[in-house]
Amino acid sequence: MPNYLLAYHGGGMPETEAERARVLTAWNKWYDNLGPKVVDGGNPVGMTKTVKSDRSVMEGGGANPVSGYTIITADDINIAIDLTKDCPIIEEGGSVEVCETFAAM
Repeated sequence: MPNYLLAYHGGGMPETEAERARVLTAWNKWYDNLGPKVVDGGNPVGMTKTVKSDRSVMEGGGANPVSGYTIITADDINIAIDLTKDCPIIEEGGSVEVCETFAAM
């Protein structure tokens, strides 16, 4: 069964303790629903720099930087997309890029 990288874009860190609790509850519920399909729960990302083709380094991740990731397993990309539609970041106005991964070596 293939793995899928879920690359999160957008969202943000909650500002109040109540907001943090609400967001954490939503993420925990989503992960609980995914169950054993979660290969790597991932993490949010912090500082970002981009190494460009000329080897120069740019601050940030471009126009729509990655804000976190998760890796799941699913029978195909359409099932992975269906599993992703309830991701809490979407409720917060963010988006999720679903990418099939494969062993190159």
